[in-house]
Amino acid sequence: HVQLVESGGGSVQAGGSPTLSCSASGYTTRSKCMGWFRQDPGKEREGVADIDGDGSTNYADSVKGRFTISKDNAKKISYLQMNSLKPEDTAMYYCAVGPMAYGGGCEDFGYWGQGTQVTVS
Repeated sequence: HVQLVESGGGSVQAGGSPTLSCSASGYTTRSKCMGWFRQDPGKEREGVADIDGDGSTNYADSVKGRFTISKDNAKKISYLQMNSLKPEDTAMYYCAVGPMAYGGGCEDFGYWGQGTQVTVS
């Protein structure tokens, strides 16, 4: 049974630097992709960042240079370090895991967490 649990969200002032965590159980993260997505009510879900099994990362243009994704395969945890937060970063943040795409990178995420709310004011 795969379970993903996000934590670290909350109310943050603009310019703040919280770190989100995603703990995976029932699933090995080694050689797998872990990703972070976000969705605000009334908007489409947006891919924020992902990291593949080789450690290669990918970021949305809106967060590039401000957010950093990492993962600890031994602990099966992914982190999303968020810096210089803006009000437009307000959203529910979801963690997801899935297999690496053939040739590298991340395409499909089959398992999702329940999300953690980040509100920037």
